[in-house]
Amino acid sequence: MKFKMSPNSLFAILLRSPWWISFALVGLFSLAAAALLPREYVYAGVLGTFPFFAVGCVAAWRQWHAPSAARVAAMHAQLQAWPWRDFADALEAAWRSNGHGVERLAGGGAADFVLTQDGQALLASARRWKAATHGVEPLRELHAAMQARGAQAGLYLLAQGSLSDNARLFARDHGITVVQGDALAGLLLGTR
Repeated sequence: MKFKMSPNSLFAILLRSPWWISFALVGLFSLAAAALLPREYVYAGVLGTFPFFAVGCVAAWRQWHAPSAARVAAMHAQLQAWPWRDFADALEAAWRSNGHGVERLAGGGAADFVLTQDGQALLASARRWKAATHGVEPLRELHAAMQARGAQAGLYLLAQGSLSDNARLFARDHGITVVQGDALAGLLLGTR
């Protein structure tokens, strides 16, 4: 059973925030513990800040290894210039470097790739990555392909344009993860 952190929990927010905020909270709470607690309980109060310290370490590690803003911007520009074959090759290399088995599907279908890892299958649709608007229809097609293949989840990749509200709700309700913007650039930069 996998546990998933709520995206609006304090620790999830701190993981997305600059690393130094967590360490500032450690310092602030430690000072408050020293000032407000009896002397024999100060050590226990300071130890209570350990979760914030751990979150700060994880956030610092993630931010240290994240691609720079300039590299992400360059990848966005490159995504706009790439033809389908180069984009598909880059996706395949990125997924393989993350430990996925990758199978390309015949063109024209609702899905372009089957990703496998730990016995689980995932369908990915990336063909419309340059479309200006993304409605619910391609997501419905992807969902139908997921059901036909018995895939547990799906990915819908887009480099530009926006996803309609109905499409976003459909994706959320049917196990389809939308990968766009900086997340897509980060995926592709992971192999470079």
